[in-house]
Amino acid sequence: MDLRYSDSDEKFRTELRAWLKDAVPAYGEPPAKADWAGRREYDTGWQRRLCDAGYAGINWPRDYGGRDATLTEQLVYFEETARARAPYVGVNFVGMLHGGPTLIVEGTEQQKKDHLPRILRGEEIWCQGFSEPGAGSDLASLQTRAVRDGDVYRVTGHKIWTSFAHVADFCEMLVRTDPDAPKHKGISWLILPMDLPGIEIRPLPTIMGESEFSEVFFEDAPVPVENLVGEENDGWRVTNVTLRFERGTAFASEMYQLQAFLARIVKLAKGITRHDANAWEDRSLRREVGHLQADLDALWAMVKLSVSETAKTGMPGVGASAIKLFYTETYQKICEVGLRVTGRMGISREDVGGHESGEMVFRALESLSMSIAAGTSQVQRNIISERILELPREPR
Repeated sequence: MDLRYSDSDEKFRTELRAWLKDAVPAYGEPPAKADWAGRREYDTGWQRRLCDAGYAGINWPRDYGGRDATLTEQLVYFEETARARAPYVGVNFVGMLHGGPTLIVEGTEQQKKDHLPRILRGEEIWCQGFSEPGAGSDLASLQTRAVRDGDVYRVTGHKIWTSFAHVADFCEMLVRTDPDAPKHKGISWLILPMDLPGIEIRPLPTIMGESEFSEVFFEDAPVPVENLVGEENDGWRVTNVTLRFERGTAFASEMYQLQAFLARIVKLAKGITRHDANAWEDRSLRREVGHLQADLDALWAMVKLSVSETAKTGMPGVGASAIKLFYTETYQKICEVGLRVTGRMGISREDVGGHESGEMVFRALESLSMSIAAGTSQVQRNIISERILELPREPR
């Protein structure tokens, strides 16, 4: 494995950087966090601009609207969009970063033709219907039922923490199609249209002051049988494909953006005083920032390693869990430093005195969820110990 970029990668970087230099300032500022209609329009509008410029789906097949580029070019893309502070993928997160990639690996040709180009153009927003009130960390214990009724599955159940459900067109949905089978054997993965009858969406307010998550109730929602991804009752295997994308590459852009976030913490520290001295003069703070920067460098190297494996196999390996765990812990450490630097300004969710203190507070609150999102940290530790280190299995 070579962690250095090739000449063609650097050529792509130059081209992309030039495009972003003009495109990002011209696109304007995002709407308020609570304006979900505006956020959908903003995020999908940026997605269309990326698609028109040839930068949507960097490594997706060209037949479905992608660029068919190398995975290392995708890493360059993450680096340059973070450097330019380009709009984030936003409400397109599920479809672009793990729903769509799952279809590329597991979907039928018709499913790929129907959904991948529309995801890339920002015409389809996807949400994730995995977790349930009684099946969070133990995802395979899910109880939402799908009963075959001719050409449809009748879906009945309750999902929670459904990301972007209230603005989504489709849901990557896990259902139980054989209640008598062992819990890992009776699950299926469905493409569920969110405009079906029998669906009720209830947004869940969070401490971050927005409703990115919802709980969703299903009562005999009729999902066409052709929306089954993979074989019936083989959904747990397909789910692990999705989870590896979610843990290994879906957060890659955010991982690199942490570099810029840490730099903004340093900028804040240089602009405020503590006990009549500049906050950045604190040697212990500078030492801690140095260690965190080293951690970010190591994290990005781990992402490159995962991408190298993905290039060979078509999807990330179990090492994705190590990346997700290290990312979570590093993110939370950085946010702790950010709050300490922010000090009393952290009482407000808004910027104070011209400083970006509001972002520090928002990020710190958001970081709490990372111990749960995409599988709890304890689940990741179990996967690392059992599947990577081959230690004895934890008693079930």
